Amino acid sequence: MLLVTKLVNSGYLKTSEIISAFRKIKRQDFIRPAEAGRAEINAPLNIGYGQTISQPATVAFMLEKLQPEPGEKILDVGAGSGWTAALLAEAVGDRGRVYGLERIKELRDFAAANVNKYGFIKKGIVQIICTDGYKGLPELAPFDKILVSAAAEEIPDELLKQLKIGGRLVLPLGKKSQAQSIIVIEKFAEGEFKIKEYPGFIFVPLVKDN
Repeated sequence: MLLVTKLVNSGYLKTSEIISAFRKIKRQDFIRPAEAGRAEINAPLNIGYGQTISQPATVAFMLEKLQPEPGEKILDVGAGSGWTAALLAEAVGDRGRVYGLERIKELRDFAAANVNKYGFIKKGIVQIICTDGYKGLPELAPFDKILVSAAAEEIPDELLKQLKIGGRLVLPLGKKSQAQSIIVIEKFAEGEFKIKEYPGFIFVPLVKDN
C-alpha cells in the first residue's frame, strides 16, 4: 500500500478512519483487468463507457472534506466502479447505509460486483442503483452526506433538497474540458448554506437525463 503512504505523507489523507478505509478497500478490486498493473498509480484510470475511476489523491481530498461518520446515510452520485461506495461503506460501518447511483447499467453491474467483494451489498450496507444521479434519490432522502464524483455545471437543486440540515455535500463544479473546483456545501437550514471552493481539478461530466 505504498500509494496510501504517499497520500498520507503528502497530506491528502489525514483522518485515521479514512486512512484505515483506504488501507482496507483496495483500488485493485475496482479496475478493469487491462489496468491491473496501474492500481497503485496516482492517476485516473479508464473503466469503460467513457468513464474513469478518479485519481486517488482526489478521492482522498473529497472524502476528507465529506468526513463520513459511523452510522450515517450517504448518497454516492456517479458510483462508477464502486470504489468510493466501498470506501464510504467502510467508514460508516454496519449501522450506516450507502446508496450509489450510476446511470450506465453496465457500470452499475460492475460496481455492484466489485463492492460485494467486501460483502457490503450482502450485509445491506450498500445499494448500487441504476438511475440519473442528477435527480438524487428523493424516496430515501434526507441524507447525512452526499458525494458527487462527476462535474456539474451548476449545483443540482435536487441534491440540495435531499441533504439533511447539518449535512454536507461535496461535488466538482465547472464546465466540461475546463479546470473545475471541488465545492463543499454545509446546510444550516432550508435554503441556507455555507459554501467553500477548492479549485484545480478535472472530472468527467455529470450527465443529466432528459
